[in-house]
Amino acid sequence: MARYEQVSGAFFGVIAVAQLVRAVLGLPAQVGTFAIPVWFSFVAFGITGSLAIWGFQSAKNRHRTAA
Repeated sequence: MARYEQVSGAFFGVIAVAQLVRAVLGLPAQVGTFAIPVWFSFVAFGITGSLAIWGFQSAKNRHRTAA
């Protein structure tokens, strides 16, 4: 199960970095006719970054208790 948590942490980490890059560079994003505001990427960065940290910590804690 630790492998799943590591992969999840890495996946959310990549998404977090992409959101941060979009926010810092001010790149436009649009879904259909709705333009997504740049501030939303800062929120998404916080959420996905937190999920990445959670995944890595969970994998580390599981590995520590299994050994």
